[in-house]
Amino acid sequence: MDQTELFEAERPRLVGLASRVLGDHAEAQDVVQQAWLRLHGTDAEIESLPAWLTTVTTRLCLDRLRSRTPVPIEQVDDELAVGIGDPADDVALADTVGLALHVVLDRLSPRERVAFVLHDSFGFEFPTIAAVLDSTPAAARKLASRARAKVAQPASEDRLADWEVVDAFMAAAKGGDLDRLLRLLAPDAAVTADDAAILAGTPRQIEGRAEVAAFFDGSAQAALPVFVGDRPGTAWFHLGEAKVVFDFVVADGLVHAITFRAAPDVLEGVVRRDGGRPRT
Repeated sequence: MDQTELFEAERPRLVGLASRVLGDHAEAQDVVQQAWLRLHGTDAEIESLPAWLTTVTTRLCLDRLRSRTPVPIEQVDDELAVGIGDPADDVALADTVGLALHVVLDRLSPRERVAFVLHDSFGFEFPTIAAVLDSTPAAARKLASRARAKVAQPASEDRLADWEVVDAFMAAAKGGDLDRLLRLLAPDAAVTADDAAILAGTPRQIEGRAEVAAFFDGSAQAALPVFVGDRPGTAWFHLGEAKVVFDFVVADGLVHAITFRAAPDVLEGVVRRDGGRPRT
């Protein structure tokens, strides 16, 4: 196999890794393409192409994370993470925490996020992670430990707000991320609609996590975040006016119900929002 064929064989794995680190499939594809351009332009002798591509892709992800929200470079010493425990004793947490992972990951520093995802999701050893982060295995271990503690037992101020659940759900819907939609829905999740919304073309009722996820998968591209009264929701807008509101019921970090509403009195009370605040 030539270099191009070897790269294409690695591409799915690299996209999967970058998607998990960045939380955005399209951005992950862009990063992997950047890795290809770097490979195409390097004259360095590469002993292991998979290892080289993993390192380059991960460092590109790290750059992307840092550009989102500047975070001071951590000074990790041997006294950090006291009482957190050995990361080797609790692997694969990243595959079991559901929505909390997606939201809390955004609150980790870039280096914590990379160390956590590489170790807990993909099983990389700490010497390898240390090489990616230009650090030491001990420092990489403590970064992953610190991240795991934040994910597994978030501080009270880090607990998921209802608007974060709603926005994560809609991002998954627009991005066609069926797996994430399923994680965000309660097992008995249901969709209903008022008479006005049914007349506007929404379904009358959808029952069950799988059915609701399948309906929203890849849809709602024109929906924008709003408040429905004091509840965070979304709405479909046309020519600047809300036409159908998606009214969410959220509990314990999961979507339990969504009601499509298009009654005039409901639409009149819709307020655009940015995150958890009214839009100004």
